[in-house]
Amino acid sequence: MNINAIHVCGNLTRDPELKALANGGSIASFGIATNRAVKKPDGSKGEETEFHNIVVFGKLAETCAQYLRKGGIAYVQGRVQTRSWDSPENGKQYRAEIIAEKVKFGPRPGAVNGPVRDVAAEDDTDQRPPSERGSGEATASAAPIPYPEEDINPDDIPF
Repeated sequence: MNINAIHVCGNLTRDPELKALANGGSIASFGIATNRAVKKPDGSKGEETEFHNIVVFGKLAETCAQYLRKGGIAYVQGRVQTRSWDSPENGKQYRAEIIAEKVKFGPRPGAVNGPVRDVAAEDDTDQRPPSERGSGEATASAAPIPYPEEDINPDDIPF
């Protein structure tokens, strides 16, 4: 059995570049940076960054070009493919790329309220209840859930 699957989630290093193919289809390419926490030989903590080249085809390419921007977060599922070509200056060249099959968009850079937020409740300037904010916005900063002050009897729990 052979498997060629990859999942990456990270920040875009550049805006997607959309091009038209000879057959009328679309192709978009962009870069994603991923970080990994590492322990250095001296015992201190550090971070390593990897850069990935992403290629998207068809309608998904057009959607990526429309909504993704440098600095934004994207989750990409796809497969790894290596291209090669001959360069007069440098000889044979190779480039590993992720051919995206699915792309999920994170919050837009600079957006006040996006679909995913990691902000403390006291930083929220929008005091409207979640029902009035709209369906795609975060509910993490909503008012705290009121819990009853009475003690819970374990015998009352149905499971």
